[in-house]
Amino acid sequence: MMDRDAVDLILEQWNKERPDLDVNSMGILGRLNRASRLASLDIQKFMNRFGLEPWEFDVLATLRRSAAEAPLTPGRLASLTMIGSAAMTNRVDRLVNRGLVHRETNPDNRRQLLISLTPEGLALVDEVVEHHVENQQKMLQGLSKTERTQLADLLRKFLLTNNDGETS
Repeated sequence: MMDRDAVDLILEQWNKERPDLDVNSMGILGRLNRASRLASLDIQKFMNRFGLEPWEFDVLATLRRSAAEAPLTPGRLASLTMIGSAAMTNRVDRLVNRGLVHRETNPDNRRQLLISLTPEGLALVDEVVEHHVENQQKMLQGLSKTERTQLADLLRKFLLTNNDGETS
């Protein structure tokens, strides 16, 4: 028998009070929500060690992993980070002020801006991403390689079923 988590108690209570309901979906989605919150808190704490907010790392990492497309327009960057364009403008402003990204006018289209990493931003993201991957692996250490693959496959299926297949 596996150890019990906080969601088990919630499900037991619902089963006692409303045995007519199948609350299995509540357990799955409740655990997804709790896992997301725990991971987010851990990542926030981890990023703070490097003087970064998670959203800052997300933008820097998106620029880094999109090097073949670089520089990126703010719209493309917003699309890849799944945030709105107004929020991206604010984020880019803050990263420009920190000297981590560079914003310039597109020489081929003066109405368009282009965003790229500065040498400082590149150095920082390259340093942090190595530790970030190690931290994520530690967070998953309780799962075997097979279980990690199964979980990734199931989460991918869940996301695709719920219309999260687009990144552009």
